[in-house]
Amino acid sequence: MDSVELLGGFAEKNGIFHLVDAPMCDYTSFKIGGPADILLEPDNAEQLKGLIDFCRENGIEIRALGRGSNVLVPDEGVRGAVVRFGSRYSEVSLRDGHMLLCGPGTALAQACRFARDNSLTGLEFAYGIPGSVGGAIFMNAGAYGGEIKDICARADFVDSLGGTGIFEKADLEFSYRHSAFSKGGKYITGVVFDLDSGDAGEIGAKMEEMLARRFEKQPMDMPSAGSTFKRPEGAFASALIDGCGLKGYSVGGAQVSSKHAGFVVNTGNATYGDVLHLMDDVKKRVLKETGFVLEPEVEIWKVN
Repeated sequence: MDSVELLGGFAEKNGIFHLVDAPMCDYTSFKIGGPADILLEPDNAEQLKGLIDFCRENGIEIRALGRGSNVLVPDEGVRGAVVRFGSRYSEVSLRDGHMLLCGPGTALAQACRFARDNSLTGLEFAYGIPGSVGGAIFMNAGAYGGEIKDICARADFVDSLGGTGIFEKADLEFSYRHSAFSKGGKYITGVVFDLDSGDAGEIGAKMEEMLARRFEKQPMDMPSAGSTFKRPEGAFASALIDGCGLKGYSVGGAQVSSKHAGFVVNTGNATYGDVLHLMDDVKKRVLKETGFVLEPEVEIWKVN
């Protein structure tokens, strides 16, 4: 019996949603990627722990996926299991009047609206970031002067051995686009945001302002994975790329956005190879002309 049959049987027995040969292009904002052998969506930490234990005992490789907004997946697809944290694991609740408890699959926009509706401020910067709470913790997402590290008080997790644990704020090792989870081997099961009291009207107005700025400056109407490169120390990736005259530069269906040079977009038929080729061309050109080394911010899944 192969791994897909094994996992399918396990998922059915434990009430876990699963999909065989799941087209990853349907689960990523880049709209790129071939089929995963099997995609599974647990509803809670208990189901996730069971999945991890089962995969470890049967030698099945696992990859974790949030809402797919910062991932580039190979056209060949993904062998083994993709465990997705999405709407099935996205509860949000309030504790002690100012703490937001979020499941890892909670959309950032959902968390922002919940905070606004409860007159809590501090999360407005994240409105419009098209990712999940778990993904935001993983990479310490940020925008417009705010970062997740500013508001995250705690993250619960299950590790690759099936053990459970908690990272308090001091344990999370936040830095630019990095956290303690960036090392791998731990799967976020819950997040606590510590927010301040505010005026719901002012919070809502700030959220709408953030969203309007995104639509004005970023290619929100085209498939992408957000900012393609990290900000190098002492410069901005988009300014470097723009300064090298690379806006609109294309390889196959992949293009440096003509609206914002920090984004690589899928013009309709981009492949994994197109994006990698384009990114490599951009890195070489920027290094040659400016001396700055660009590192990818998008998570690139390797062929396995």
